Amino acid sequence: MKSYLFAVTLFCVVLAAGCAHKPSVVSDPAPSAAAPPAQQVMAALKAEQSPAPLPEVSAKTVSGNLDDYQDIEDPDKGREAEKITIADPLEPFNRAMYHFNDKLYFWVLKPVAQGYSKAVPEPARVGVSNFYTNLSFPIRFVNSLLQANFAGAASELGRFIINTVWGIGGLLDPASSKEINLSKQTVDFGQTLGVYGVGQGFYIHWPLLGPSSPRDTLGTVGDVFLYPSIYFGPWYVWAGSRVYERVNDTSLQIGDYESMKEASIDPYVAVRDAYVQYRLKMIKHKGGPPPAGVSGLLEKD
Repeated sequence: MKSYLFAVTLFCVVLAAGCAHKPSVVSDPAPSAAAPPAQQVMAALKAEQSPAPLPEVSAKTVSGNLDDYQDIEDPDKGREAEKITIADPLEPFNRAMYHFNDKLYFWVLKPVAQGYSKAVPEPARVGVSNFYTNLSFPIRFVNSLLQANFAGAASELGRFIINTVWGIGGLLDPASSKEINLSKQTVDFGQTLGVYGVGQGFYIHWPLLGPSSPRDTLGTVGDVFLYPSIYFGPWYVWAGSRVYERVNDTSLQIGDYESMKEASIDPYVAVRDAYVQYRLKMIKHKGGPPPAGVSGLLEKD
C-alpha cells in the first residue's frame, strides 16, 4: 500500500513540474531524422518557398509614366542606371517639324541618295565621306583643346597630317589603320559647353537640321565658324557643299532610320530620347570613338 501511494505521489510531482515549465515556441523546426517522411517533405517545401533576402534597390522616382522613370540602382553593377529625359514644352511644334523632316527624308533625301548610290560606287562614296571628315578637322581639334583633351587633340592633328599627305587630301583614311591607329575624336562645341556644366535646356526639333536643344543649337553656330569651307566662296557654295555631304552620308546609312522607326511605337519620342541619351553619353565620353550602339544619324561633325 505504501509502495502504491509513493508511486502515485511521484507521478503527481512529475506531472506538476511538467505543467509548470513552458516550452519555447519554434516556428517551422527543421525535421529530425525520426520525423515522418511526409513531415520532412512539407518542411523542405517550406524552406524552398522562403525566398532568399534580396539586395536593397533604391528607386528615386518610379511612376506609371515611362517618361518619368528616373535612376534605379543596379545592385549587380553597383552604380545607377539612368534614363534621362528632357523638357519638351514645344512638343506640338517639334512634332510638326519631325513629320516635316520625316516626309523630306522619304520623299526627297532618300530617293536622291538611292539614285546617287547607284551612280557612284561605294568606295568612292566612302572616300567623299573621308574627305569631309578630314575637312572638319578644326572643329574636333579646337574642341578637344577646349575640353583639355590634349591626347585627343594630338591624335586629331596626327590624323589630319597623315590623311592629307598620304590619304590623297583626305580621300583615304590611313590614320585609322591597325599600324597607326589614330581614332577620330567625336567632339563639338555643344558637347564642350556640356562638359563645362551648361545644361541642355529644352528639346527643339529644327526643320532640316533635326533634333537639338538651345545649348546644342548655340554649339552648332560655333562649329560653323570652325568649318573651313565657309571662308571660301559665297554662302551658296558652302550650302551646296553641305547638301552634297548630307546626300553622300545618307547613301551610306540607308536603312538605319527606317529600322528605328519600325521598332518604335512613337518614332518622335524614340528620336527625342535617343538624341538626349546620345548627347549625355558624348558629354561623359569627352571625345574618342562614339559610344557603342549609337546610330550615326545622331552624330554631329
